[in-house]
Amino acid sequence: MPLNRRLAALHRFAVVALLGFASGLPLALTGQALQAWLTVEGLSLATIGFLSLVGLPYTFKFLWAPLLDRFDLPWLGRRRGWLVLSQLALAAALWALAATAPRDAIRAFALLALAVAFLSASQDVVIDAYRTDLLPPPERGLGASLGVMGYRLAMILSGGIALIWTDAAQGGGWTWPEVYRLMGVLMACAAVLSALILPPLPPLPPSREKPASAAGDLRGFAAMLAAVAAGVWASDRWAPGLASALLAPLLAGGSLPAALQQRWIDLAALLLGIAFTLPLAAWVARRAGFETLLGGLRGYFSQRGAGAFLLFIVLYKLGDAFAGSLMTPFLLKSMAYTSAEVGVVNKVLGLWMTLGGALLGGTLMLRLGLWRSLMLFGLLQMASNLGFWWLAVAGKGVLPGATLPPFDWGFVKLAAATPVDGGLLMVVAFENLSGGMGTAAFVAFLMSLCDRRFTATQYALLSAFAAVGRVWVGPLAGVLAESIGWPTFFVVSTVLAVPALLLLLQLRASVQALELPPPGTAAED
Repeated sequence: MPLNRRLAALHRFAVVALLGFASGLPLALTGQALQAWLTVEGLSLATIGFLSLVGLPYTFKFLWAPLLDRFDLPWLGRRRGWLVLSQLALAAALWALAATAPRDAIRAFALLALAVAFLSASQDVVIDAYRTDLLPPPERGLGASLGVMGYRLAMILSGGIALIWTDAAQGGGWTWPEVYRLMGVLMACAAVLSALILPPLPPLPPSREKPASAAGDLRGFAAMLAAVAAGVWASDRWAPGLASALLAPLLAGGSLPAALQQRWIDLAALLLGIAFTLPLAAWVARRAGFETLLGGLRGYFSQRGAGAFLLFIVLYKLGDAFAGSLMTPFLLKSMAYTSAEVGVVNKVLGLWMTLGGALLGGTLMLRLGLWRSLMLFGLLQMASNLGFWWLAVAGKGVLPGATLPPFDWGFVKLAAATPVDGGLLMVVAFENLSGGMGTAAFVAFLMSLCDRRFTATQYALLSAFAAVGRVWVGPLAGVLAESIGWPTFFVVSTVLAVPALLLLLQLRASVQALELPPPGTAAED
Protein backbone atom coordinates (compact mmCIF):
# COMPACT_ATOMS: atom_id res chain seq x y z
CA MET A 1 0.00 0.00 0.00
CA PRO A 2 1.43 3.44 -0.94
CA LEU A 3 2.55 5.69 1.91
CA ASN A 4 -0.15 8.32 1.33
CA ARG A 5 -2.91 5.68 1.54
CA ARG A 6 -1.39 4.30 4.75
CA LEU A 7 -1.30 7.77 6.27
CA ALA A 8 -4.91 8.37 5.21
CA ALA A 9 -5.95 5.09 6.86
CA LEU A 10 -4.08 6.01 10.06
CA HIS A 11 -5.81 9.40 10.02
CA ARG A 12 -9.20 7.69 9.72
CA PHE A 13 -8.41 5.31 12.59
CA ALA A 14 -7.20 8.16 14.84
CA VAL A 15 -10.36 10.15 14.13
CA VAL A 16 -12.57 7.14 14.88
CA ALA A 17 -10.82 6.66 18.24
CA LEU A 18 -11.25 10.36 19.09
CA LEU A 19 -14.94 10.29 18.18
CA GLY A 20 -15.37 7.16 20.28
CA PHE A 21 -13.98 9.09 23.24
CA ALA A 22 -16.38 11.99 22.62
CA SER A 23 -19.29 9.54 22.40
CA GLY A 24 -18.46 7.68 25.62
CA LEU A 25 -17.80 10.70 27.84
CA PRO A 26 -21.41 11.91 28.37
CA LEU A 27 -22.89 8.39 28.50
CA ALA A 28 -21.42 7.64 31.94
CA LEU A 29 -22.51 11.10 33.10
CA THR A 30 -26.15 10.02 32.67
CA GLY A 31 -25.39 6.47 33.87
CA GLN A 32 -22.77 5.25 36.33
CA ALA A 33 -21.48 8.65 37.42
CA LEU A 34 -25.04 9.94 37.85
CA GLN A 35 -25.90 6.85 39.92
CA ALA A 36 -22.87 7.46 42.15
CA TRP A 37 -23.83 11.11 42.62
CA LEU A 38 -27.41 10.20 43.54
CA THR A 39 -26.20 7.39 45.83
CA VAL A 40 -23.97 9.83 47.72
CA GLU A 41 -26.94 12.21 47.98
CA GLY A 42 -28.93 9.44 49.72
CA LEU A 43 -31.67 8.77 47.16
CA SER A 44 -33.36 5.36 47.34
CA LEU A 45 -32.32 2.47 45.09
CA ALA A 46 -35.74 2.35 43.40
CA THR A 47 -35.59 6.09 42.72
CA ILE A 48 -32.11 5.74 41.20
CA GLY A 49 -33.40 2.91 39.04
CA PHE A 50 -36.27 5.02 37.73
CA LEU A 51 -33.95 7.96 37.09
CA SER A 52 -32.13 5.71 34.62
CA LEU A 53 -35.05 6.68 32.34
CA VAL A 54 -33.18 9.90 31.58
CA GLY A 55 -31.48 7.67 29.02
CA LEU A 56 -34.70 7.42 26.98
CA PRO A 57 -33.33 9.59 24.13
CA TYR A 58 -30.85 6.81 23.32
CA THR A 59 -33.77 4.55 22.40
CA PHE A 60 -35.75 7.18 20.45
CA LYS A 61 -32.93 8.92 18.57
CA PHE A 62 -34.03 7.33 15.29
CA LEU A 63 -37.03 9.68 15.35
CA TRP A 64 -34.95 12.82 14.71
CA ALA A 65 -31.97 11.14 13.01
CA PRO A 66 -33.64 11.54 9.55
CA LEU A 67 -33.32 15.32 9.91
CA LEU A 68 -29.56 14.88 10.29
CA ASP A 69 -29.54 12.80 7.09
CA ARG A 70 -31.74 15.28 5.21
CA PHE A 71 -30.17 18.60 6.26
CA ASP A 72 -26.59 19.82 6.48
CA LEU A 73 -25.52 22.93 8.36
CA PRO A 74 -24.03 25.58 6.07
CA TRP A 75 -20.52 25.16 7.44
CA LEU A 76 -17.95 22.38 7.95
CA GLY A 77 -19.63 20.04 5.45
CA ARG A 78 -21.71 16.89 5.77
CA ARG A 79 -21.97 15.54 9.34
CA ARG A 80 -19.29 17.79 10.87
CA GLY A 81 -21.51 20.83 11.42
CA TRP A 82 -24.05 18.83 13.42
CA LEU A 83 -21.24 17.18 15.36
CA VAL A 84 -19.65 20.46 16.49
CA LEU A 85 -23.03 21.96 17.38
CA SER A 86 -24.07 18.97 19.51
CA GLN A 87 -20.74 18.93 21.35
CA LEU A 88 -20.91 22.63 22.21
CA ALA A 89 -24.50 22.21 23.43
CA LEU A 90 -23.39 19.24 25.56
CA ALA A 91 -20.72 21.36 27.21
CA ALA A 92 -23.33 23.97 28.17
CA ALA A 93 -25.82 21.36 29.45
CA LEU A 94 -23.21 19.70 31.66
CA TRP A 95 -22.37 23.05 33.26
CA ALA A 96 -26.07 23.64 33.91
CA LEU A 97 -26.45 20.19 35.47
CA ALA A 98 -23.45 20.86 37.72
CA ALA A 99 -25.23 23.95 39.07
CA THR A 100 -28.34 21.97 40.15
CA ALA A 101 -28.60 20.08 43.47
CA PRO A 102 -30.46 16.74 43.08
CA ARG A 103 -31.88 16.62 46.61
CA ASP A 104 -33.27 20.16 46.48
CA ALA A 105 -34.55 20.21 42.89
CA ILE A 106 -34.93 16.62 41.72
CA ARG A 107 -37.37 17.50 38.90
CA ALA A 108 -35.10 20.19 37.42
CA PHE A 109 -32.12 17.89 37.88
CA ALA A 110 -33.88 15.06 36.03
CA LEU A 111 -34.87 17.39 33.16
CA LEU A 112 -31.31 18.65 32.77
CA ALA A 113 -29.99 15.08 32.85
CA LEU A 114 -32.57 14.25 30.16
CA ALA A 115 -31.26 17.18 28.09
CA VAL A 116 -27.70 15.87 28.42
CA ALA A 117 -28.89 12.44 27.27
CA PHE A 118 -30.77 13.96 24.31
CA LEU A 119 -27.71 15.92 23.16
CA SER A 120 -25.47 12.90 23.74
CA ALA A 121 -27.81 10.70 21.70
CA SER A 122 -27.81 13.32 18.93
CA GLN A 123 -24.01 13.40 18.96
CA ASP A 124 -24.01 9.60 18.73
CA VAL A 125 -26.29 9.73 15.67
CA VAL A 126 -23.77 11.93 13.86
CA ILE A 127 -20.69 10.02 15.07
CA ASP A 128 -22.12 6.64 14.09
CA ALA A 129 -23.13 7.91 10.66
CA TYR A 130 -19.79 9.66 10.10
CA ARG A 131 -17.79 6.57 11.12
CA THR A 132 -19.87 4.28 8.90
CA ASP A 133 -19.54 6.65 5.92
CA LEU A 134 -15.81 7.20 6.51
CA LEU A 135 -14.54 3.62 6.87
CA PRO A 136 -14.42 1.29 3.84
CA PRO A 137 -15.62 -2.27 4.60
CA PRO A 138 -12.14 -3.81 5.11
CA GLU A 139 -11.40 -1.26 7.87
CA ARG A 140 -14.64 -1.63 9.82
CA GLY A 141 -13.55 -4.42 12.18
CA LEU A 142 -10.41 -2.62 13.36
CA GLY A 143 -12.18 0.75 13.18
CA ALA A 144 -14.95 -0.56 15.43
CA SER A 145 -12.32 -1.78 17.90
CA LEU A 146 -10.61 1.60 18.00
CA GLY A 147 -13.96 3.35 18.42
CA VAL A 148 -14.79 1.04 21.32
CA MET A 149 -11.35 1.71 22.79
CA GLY A 150 -11.92 5.48 22.75
CA TYR A 151 -15.46 5.00 24.04
CA ARG A 152 -14.29 2.86 26.96
CA LEU A 153 -11.45 5.26 27.78
CA ALA A 154 -13.97 8.06 28.11
CA MET A 155 -16.22 5.96 30.33
CA ILE A 156 -13.21 5.10 32.48
CA LEU A 157 -12.56 8.80 32.91
CA SER A 158 -16.14 9.94 33.56
CA GLY A 159 -17.40 6.78 35.25
CA GLY A 160 -14.30 5.46 37.06
CA ILE A 161 -11.60 8.03 37.66
CA ALA A 162 -14.37 10.46 38.63
CA LEU A 163 -15.19 8.12 41.55
CA ILE A 164 -11.62 8.47 42.77
CA TRP A 165 -11.73 12.23 42.38
CA THR A 166 -14.84 12.37 44.59
CA ASP A 167 -13.46 10.12 47.36
CA ALA A 168 -12.70 12.55 50.19
CA ALA A 169 -10.34 10.19 52.01
CA GLN A 170 -8.38 8.63 49.17
CA GLY A 171 -8.80 10.78 46.09
CA GLY A 172 -8.92 14.47 45.44
CA GLY A 173 -12.03 15.20 47.46
CA TRP A 174 -13.76 16.77 44.47
CA THR A 175 -17.48 17.44 44.49
CA TRP A 176 -19.66 15.96 41.77
CA PRO A 177 -20.52 19.42 40.38
CA GLU A 178 -16.79 20.05 39.92
CA VAL A 179 -16.48 16.77 38.00
CA TYR A 180 -19.38 17.67 35.70
CA ARG A 181 -17.95 21.10 35.00
CA LEU A 182 -14.64 19.51 33.95
CA MET A 183 -16.46 17.13 31.63
CA GLY A 184 -18.18 20.15 30.06
CA VAL A 185 -14.78 21.67 29.33
CA LEU A 186 -13.63 18.40 27.71
CA MET A 187 -16.71 18.36 25.46
CA ALA A 188 -15.91 21.92 24.35
CA CYS A 189 -12.37 20.77 23.48
CA ALA A 190 -13.83 17.87 21.49
CA ALA A 191 -15.90 20.36 19.48
CA VAL A 192 -12.76 22.30 18.55
CA LEU A 193 -10.95 19.14 17.44
CA SER A 194 -13.97 17.98 15.44
CA ALA A 195 -14.00 21.28 13.57
CA LEU A 196 -10.29 21.14 12.77
CA ILE A 197 -9.10 17.57 12.12
CA LEU A 198 -11.99 15.48 10.79
CA PRO A 199 -11.44 14.45 7.13
CA PRO A 200 -14.23 15.16 4.63
CA LEU A 201 -16.54 12.31 3.73
CA PRO A 202 -16.61 10.67 0.28
CA PRO A 203 -19.54 11.71 -1.94
CA LEU A 204 -22.81 9.86 -1.61
CA PRO A 205 -23.59 7.19 -4.21
CA PRO A 206 -26.17 8.22 -6.82
CA SER A 207 -29.77 7.40 -5.97
CA ARG A 208 -32.62 6.52 -8.32
CA GLU A 209 -35.15 7.78 -5.81
CA LYS A 210 -36.50 11.31 -5.87
CA PRO A 211 -35.05 13.38 -3.00
CA ALA A 212 -37.41 13.99 -0.13
CA SER A 213 -39.02 17.42 0.14
CA ALA A 214 -37.39 19.51 2.87
CA ALA A 215 -40.70 21.13 3.78
CA GLY A 216 -42.43 17.75 3.78
CA ASP A 217 -39.82 16.27 6.09
CA LEU A 218 -40.16 19.19 8.52
CA ARG A 219 -43.95 18.88 8.49
CA GLY A 220 -43.70 15.13 8.99
CA PHE A 221 -41.27 15.52 11.88
CA ALA A 222 -43.49 18.16 13.54
CA ALA A 223 -46.57 15.94 13.12
CA MET A 224 -44.71 12.97 14.59
CA LEU A 225 -43.58 15.04 17.60
CA ALA A 226 -47.17 16.17 18.13
CA ALA A 227 -48.29 12.55 18.02
CA VAL A 228 -45.67 11.59 20.61
CA ALA A 229 -46.77 14.47 22.86
CA ALA A 230 -50.42 13.46 22.48
CA GLY A 231 -49.54 9.84 23.22
CA VAL A 232 -47.61 10.79 26.36
CA TRP A 233 -50.46 13.03 27.55
CA ALA A 234 -53.09 10.37 26.94
CA SER A 235 -50.96 7.64 28.50
CA ASP A 236 -50.46 9.73 31.60
CA ARG A 237 -54.23 9.90 31.99
CA TRP A 238 -55.24 6.25 31.53
CA ALA A 239 -52.13 4.03 31.84
CA PRO A 240 -51.66 4.28 35.66
CA GLY A 241 -55.28 3.30 36.32
CA LEU A 242 -55.18 0.41 33.88
CA ALA A 243 -51.84 -0.83 35.26
CA SER A 244 -53.19 -0.67 38.79
CA ALA A 245 -56.32 -2.60 37.77
CA LEU A 246 -54.20 -5.29 36.12
CA LEU A 247 -51.49 -5.72 38.75
CA ALA A 248 -53.05 -4.74 42.07
CA PRO A 249 -54.98 -8.04 42.46
CA LEU A 250 -51.80 -10.02 41.70
CA LEU A 251 -49.65 -8.04 44.12
CA ALA A 252 -52.20 -7.78 46.94
CA GLY A 253 -51.55 -11.25 48.34
CA GLY A 254 -47.76 -11.01 48.12
CA SER A 255 -45.16 -10.02 50.67
CA LEU A 256 -43.74 -7.04 48.78
CA PRO A 257 -43.81 -3.72 50.65
CA ALA A 258 -46.37 -1.20 49.42
CA ALA A 259 -43.64 1.03 47.95
CA LEU A 260 -42.28 -1.80 45.80
CA GLN A 261 -45.79 -2.79 44.70
CA GLN A 262 -46.29 0.76 43.49
CA ARG A 263 -42.99 0.61 41.58
CA TRP A 264 -44.22 -2.47 39.68
CA ILE A 265 -47.46 -0.66 38.86
CA ASP A 266 -45.51 2.41 37.69
CA LEU A 267 -43.36 0.22 35.46
CA ALA A 268 -46.41 -1.46 33.92
CA ALA A 269 -48.00 1.96 33.29
CA LEU A 270 -44.83 3.09 31.53
CA LEU A 271 -44.80 0.06 29.24
CA LEU A 272 -48.50 0.47 28.43
CA GLY A 273 -47.89 4.10 27.49
CA ILE A 274 -45.03 3.16 25.17
CA ALA A 275 -47.11 0.43 23.55
CA PHE A 276 -49.71 3.09 22.73
CA THR A 277 -47.46 6.03 21.79
CA LEU A 278 -44.98 4.41 19.39
CA PRO A 279 -47.57 2.91 16.99
CA LEU A 280 -49.42 6.25 17.03
CA ALA A 281 -46.24 8.12 16.09
CA ALA A 282 -45.46 5.62 13.30
CA TRP A 283 -48.96 5.97 11.83
CA VAL A 284 -48.77 9.78 11.88
CA ALA A 285 -45.29 9.73 10.26
CA ARG A 286 -46.70 7.70 7.35
CA ARG A 287 -49.76 9.92 6.99
CA ALA A 288 -47.72 13.14 7.15
CA GLY A 289 -45.14 11.93 4.61
CA PHE A 290 -41.97 12.01 6.72
CA GLU A 291 -40.19 10.68 3.65
CA THR A 292 -36.56 10.59 4.84
CA LEU A 293 -37.59 8.50 7.84
CA LEU A 294 -39.86 6.29 5.71
CA GLY A 295 -37.21 5.89 2.99
CA GLY A 296 -34.56 4.89 5.51
CA LEU A 297 -36.90 2.35 7.10
CA ARG A 298 -37.91 0.96 3.70
CA GLY A 299 -34.26 0.64 2.74
CA TYR A 300 -33.43 -1.30 5.87
CA PHE A 301 -36.48 -3.57 5.89
CA SER A 302 -35.98 -4.43 2.21
CA GLN A 303 -32.99 -6.59 3.09
CA ARG A 304 -33.41 -10.26 3.91
CA GLY A 305 -33.73 -11.06 7.62
CA ALA A 306 -34.25 -7.43 8.66
CA GLY A 307 -36.80 -8.23 11.37
CA ALA A 308 -34.72 -11.07 12.83
CA PHE A 309 -31.68 -8.79 12.86
CA LEU A 310 -33.60 -6.23 14.93
CA LEU A 311 -34.60 -8.88 17.45
CA PHE A 312 -31.00 -10.06 17.69
CA ILE A 313 -29.81 -6.48 18.22
CA VAL A 314 -32.19 -6.10 21.18
CA LEU A 315 -31.18 -9.43 22.72
CA TYR A 316 -27.40 -9.51 22.17
CA LYS A 317 -26.53 -6.99 24.89
CA LEU A 318 -29.61 -7.57 27.06
CA GLY A 319 -28.00 -9.79 29.69
CA ASP A 320 -24.92 -7.60 29.84
CA ALA A 321 -27.07 -4.46 30.20
CA PHE A 322 -29.22 -6.04 32.87
CA ALA A 323 -26.20 -6.97 35.00
CA GLY A 324 -24.59 -3.56 34.57
CA SER A 325 -27.66 -1.40 35.03
CA LEU A 326 -27.19 -1.08 38.81
CA MET A 327 -23.54 -2.07 39.10
CA THR A 328 -22.45 1.08 40.95
CA PRO A 329 -25.08 0.83 43.73
CA PHE A 330 -24.33 -2.91 44.02
CA LEU A 331 -20.63 -2.34 44.58
CA LEU A 332 -20.97 0.76 46.77
CA LYS A 333 -24.00 -0.14 48.91
CA SER A 334 -24.43 -3.91 48.91
CA MET A 335 -20.76 -4.93 48.79
CA ALA A 336 -19.65 -1.85 50.79
CA TYR A 337 -16.59 -1.12 48.67
CA THR A 338 -15.22 2.41 48.94
CA SER A 339 -15.54 4.87 46.07
CA ALA A 340 -11.79 4.81 45.57
CA GLU A 341 -11.67 1.00 45.43
CA VAL A 342 -14.56 0.84 42.96
CA GLY A 343 -12.98 3.55 40.82
CA VAL A 344 -9.56 1.92 40.80
CA VAL A 345 -10.70 -1.67 40.22
CA ASN A 346 -13.87 -1.22 38.17
CA LYS A 347 -12.38 1.32 35.81
CA VAL A 348 -8.73 2.27 36.19
CA LEU A 349 -7.26 -1.23 36.57
CA GLY A 350 -9.95 -2.49 34.21
CA LEU A 351 -8.60 -0.07 31.61
CA TRP A 352 -6.04 -2.52 30.25
CA MET A 353 -8.55 -5.35 30.10
CA THR A 354 -11.00 -3.12 28.26
CA LEU A 355 -8.45 -1.84 25.76
CA GLY A 356 -7.06 -5.33 25.32
CA GLY A 357 -10.54 -6.71 24.79
CA ALA A 358 -11.45 -4.13 22.15
CA LEU A 359 -8.18 -4.52 20.23
CA LEU A 360 -8.15 -8.30 20.61
CA GLY A 361 -11.74 -8.42 19.37
CA GLY A 362 -10.89 -6.42 16.24
CA THR A 363 -7.81 -8.55 15.56
CA LEU A 364 -9.67 -11.83 16.06
CA MET A 365 -12.44 -10.66 13.74
CA LEU A 366 -9.93 -10.60 10.87
CA ARG A 367 -9.41 -14.33 11.43
CA LEU A 368 -12.76 -15.52 12.80
CA GLY A 369 -15.16 -13.47 10.69
CA LEU A 370 -18.24 -11.65 11.91
CA TRP A 371 -20.54 -14.55 12.85
CA ARG A 372 -18.00 -16.59 14.81
CA SER A 373 -16.82 -13.43 16.60
CA LEU A 374 -20.36 -12.54 17.67
CA MET A 375 -20.92 -16.09 18.96
CA LEU A 376 -17.63 -16.46 20.85
CA PHE A 377 -17.71 -12.98 22.37
CA GLY A 378 -21.39 -13.38 23.29
CA LEU A 379 -20.60 -16.56 25.23
CA LEU A 380 -17.83 -14.74 27.11
CA GLN A 381 -20.17 -11.85 27.94
CA MET A 382 -22.73 -14.27 29.35
CA ALA A 383 -20.11 -16.00 31.49
CA SER A 384 -18.94 -12.68 32.92
CA ASN A 385 -22.35 -12.15 34.56
CA LEU A 386 -21.83 -15.28 36.63
CA GLY A 387 -18.75 -13.63 38.10
CA PHE A 388 -20.93 -10.98 39.75
CA TRP A 389 -23.28 -13.71 41.01
CA TRP A 390 -20.27 -15.37 42.65
CA LEU A 391 -19.18 -12.04 44.15
CA ALA A 392 -22.66 -11.45 45.61
CA VAL A 393 -22.72 -14.96 47.15
CA ALA A 394 -19.12 -15.24 48.34
CA GLY A 395 -18.65 -11.66 49.53
CA LYS A 396 -15.40 -9.83 50.04
CA GLY A 397 -12.07 -11.32 51.07
CA VAL A 398 -12.45 -14.79 49.53
CA LEU A 399 -9.50 -14.36 47.16
CA PRO A 400 -6.21 -12.75 48.17
CA GLY A 401 -6.10 -9.12 47.17
CA ALA A 402 -3.45 -6.47 46.85
CA THR A 403 -2.69 -3.03 48.18
CA LEU A 404 -2.15 -0.16 45.80
CA PRO A 405 0.45 2.33 47.00
CA PRO A 406 -0.47 6.02 47.08
CA PHE A 407 0.21 7.91 43.85
CA ASP A 408 -0.32 11.30 42.30
CA TRP A 409 -0.39 11.42 38.50
CA GLY A 410 -1.67 14.98 38.36
CA PHE A 411 -5.07 14.15 36.88
CA VAL A 412 -5.82 11.45 39.49
CA LYS A 413 -4.31 10.46 42.83
CA LEU A 414 -4.65 8.22 45.85
CA ALA A 415 -3.77 9.93 49.10
CA ALA A 416 -3.11 6.65 50.97
CA ALA A 417 -2.54 2.97 50.23
CA THR A 418 -5.79 1.36 49.03
CA PRO A 419 -6.62 -2.33 49.54
CA VAL A 420 -8.02 -4.03 46.43
CA ASP A 421 -10.25 -7.07 46.88
CA GLY A 422 -9.04 -10.03 44.82
CA GLY A 423 -12.52 -11.24 43.93
CA LEU A 424 -13.58 -7.83 42.70
CA LEU A 425 -10.42 -7.53 40.63
CA MET A 426 -10.91 -10.94 38.98
CA VAL A 427 -14.60 -10.42 38.17
CA VAL A 428 -14.18 -6.90 36.82
CA ALA A 429 -11.14 -7.85 34.70
CA PHE A 430 -13.08 -10.64 32.99
CA GLU A 431 -16.13 -8.41 32.47
CA ASN A 432 -14.07 -5.65 30.87
CA LEU A 433 -12.20 -8.06 28.59
CA SER A 434 -15.31 -9.84 27.34
CA GLY A 435 -17.34 -6.62 27.11
CA GLY A 436 -14.71 -4.92 24.94
CA MET A 437 -14.57 -7.89 22.57
CA GLY A 438 -18.35 -8.20 22.31
CA THR A 439 -18.89 -4.51 21.67
CA ALA A 440 -16.26 -4.41 18.91
CA ALA A 441 -17.99 -7.23 17.01
CA PHE A 442 -21.42 -5.74 17.64
CA VAL A 443 -20.49 -2.28 16.28
CA ALA A 444 -19.00 -3.85 13.14
CA PHE A 445 -22.25 -5.81 12.72
CA LEU A 446 -24.37 -2.65 12.96
CA MET A 447 -22.21 -0.82 10.40
CA SER A 448 -22.56 -3.70 7.95
CA LEU A 449 -26.37 -3.30 7.94
CA CYS A 450 -26.44 0.39 6.89
CA ASP A 451 -27.11 2.03 3.51
CA ARG A 452 -24.90 5.13 3.12
CA ARG A 453 -27.83 7.19 1.78
CA PHE A 454 -29.58 6.81 5.15
CA THR A 455 -26.69 6.07 7.51
CA ALA A 456 -27.85 8.36 10.31
CA THR A 457 -31.44 7.11 10.15
CA GLN A 458 -30.62 3.41 9.91
CA TYR A 459 -27.74 3.31 12.39
CA ALA A 460 -29.80 5.37 14.84
CA LEU A 461 -32.66 2.90 14.49
CA LEU A 462 -30.36 -0.09 15.01
CA SER A 463 -28.45 1.42 17.92
CA ALA A 464 -31.73 2.56 19.50
CA PHE A 465 -32.85 -1.06 19.52
CA ALA A 466 -29.45 -1.97 20.97
CA ALA A 467 -30.02 0.58 23.76
CA VAL A 468 -33.36 -0.96 24.73
CA GLY A 469 -31.65 -3.24 27.21
CA ARG A 470 -29.43 -0.57 28.74
CA VAL A 471 -32.25 1.96 29.23
CA TRP A 472 -35.42 -0.04 29.77
CA VAL A 473 -34.06 -2.62 32.17
CA GLY A 474 -33.11 0.14 34.65
CA PRO A 475 -36.57 0.52 36.25
CA LEU A 476 -37.16 -3.24 36.21
CA ALA A 477 -33.67 -3.97 37.56
CA GLY A 478 -34.06 -1.62 40.52
CA VAL A 479 -37.37 -3.14 41.56
CA LEU A 480 -36.25 -6.71 40.86
CA ALA A 481 -32.99 -6.39 42.81
CA GLU A 482 -34.91 -5.20 45.86
CA SER A 483 -37.50 -7.97 45.41
CA ILE A 484 -35.32 -11.06 44.79
CA GLY A 485 -31.86 -10.09 46.05
CA TRP A 486 -28.56 -9.64 44.23
CA PRO A 487 -27.50 -13.30 43.72
CA THR A 488 -30.76 -14.26 41.97
CA PHE A 489 -30.67 -10.96 40.07
CA PHE A 490 -27.32 -11.89 38.46
CA VAL A 491 -28.56 -15.40 37.63
CA VAL A 492 -31.50 -13.80 35.80
CA SER A 493 -29.08 -11.53 33.90
CA THR A 494 -27.12 -14.59 32.77
CA VAL A 495 -30.23 -16.42 31.55
CA LEU A 496 -31.27 -13.32 29.57
CA ALA A 497 -28.15 -13.70 27.40
CA VAL A 498 -29.17 -17.15 26.10
CA PRO A 499 -31.94 -16.21 23.59
CA ALA A 500 -29.57 -14.00 21.55
CA LEU A 501 -27.07 -16.84 21.10
CA LEU A 502 -29.82 -19.26 20.05
CA LEU A 503 -31.09 -16.72 17.51
CA LEU A 504 -27.54 -16.17 16.24
CA LEU A 505 -27.36 -19.87 15.41
CA GLN A 506 -30.44 -19.48 13.22
CA LEU A 507 -29.00 -16.38 11.51
CA ARG A 508 -25.62 -17.86 10.67
CA ALA A 509 -25.96 -17.74 6.88
CA SER A 510 -27.47 -14.23 6.88
CA VAL A 511 -24.71 -12.81 9.11
CA GLN A 512 -21.97 -14.48 7.10
CA ALA A 513 -23.43 -12.91 3.94
CA LEU A 514 -22.85 -9.46 5.46
CA GLU A 515 -19.11 -10.09 5.46
CA LEU A 516 -19.03 -10.18 1.64
CA PRO A 517 -18.90 -6.95 -0.42
CA PRO A 518 -21.99 -6.32 -2.57
CA PRO A 519 -21.69 -7.83 -6.07
CA GLY A 520 -20.04 -5.55 -8.59
CA THR A 521 -18.43 -3.23 -6.02
CA ALA A 522 -14.82 -2.68 -5.18
CA ALA A 523 -13.29 -1.89 -1.83
CA GLU A 524 -12.81 1.79 -1.24
CA ASP A 525 -9.43 3.29 -0.52
